[in-house]
Amino acid sequence: MPEFRHLSPGLESIFPLEHDQRTPVHTHQLGHLVYPATGLLSLVTEAGAWIAPPNRVVWIPAGFEHQHRAHGSTDMHIVFLSMAMAALLPDSPAVLVMTPLAREATLALTRDEARSASSLTRLRWVIIDDVVSAPEQPLHLPEPRDDRLVAIAALVERDLSNPVTLDQLGREVGASERTLSRLFYRETGMGFRQWRTQLRIHRALIMLTEGTPVTGVAAACGWANPSAFIDAFTALVGQSPGRYQRSLF
Repeated sequence: MPEFRHLSPGLESIFPLEHDQRTPVHTHQLGHLVYPATGLLSLVTEAGAWIAPPNRVVWIPAGFEHQHRAHGSTDMHIVFLSMAMAALLPDSPAVLVMTPLAREATLALTRDEARSASSLTRLRWVIIDDVVSAPEQPLHLPEPRDDRLVAIAALVERDLSNPVTLDQLGREVGASERTLSRLFYRETGMGFRQWRTQLRIHRALIMLTEGTPVTGVAAACGWANPSAFIDAFTALVGQSPGRYQRSLF
């Protein structure tokens, strides 16, 4: 594996990662797009985790400390952007839609082929023009800091199949539902139910990548029935879990 902290424009290419392989924690001087052409890629930071299937691309601003984790065999494509290009993208990490055109431009840019500097620049602009035209995707799982919320997050993650309420969790950590609800909004920018849904979708993406049947994923992640899971998954990921899984194998 290359030294990720030393990568720079001109070194864009494909970096194959094995299942559960993680890069070192690192930063880059330039902002960059990271696209998992195969598999599933997590971006882990102190602020939380972002997750991207092959129809999404991760944007990481310059100087933002992060780590990548692969779920399944993952081909990671990295595209560096100039400061002028980066200024058109969000100030913090984000998951963006990878359109078919942007995907082809990314694959062309990262192939080991001789291209002129002007050709590479044009390909980068094609990617940016397409990814900025679509809204940011809600595949971010914020990381709570308060000790009580950290304990609750661990309890929820331990058994997602159990739809325990915030009031019940509060009894476990010694805090009222009202206090915990306020803390969730303050630290994550979302309510407990929305945060848990994000966590369930993250887990579902990983399980689907591992080959778990849709019905098994729905049960393991706490949905009352497969239909409810399919609706929630499709709303966030942009395609049904069955279609997503078929695209992987």
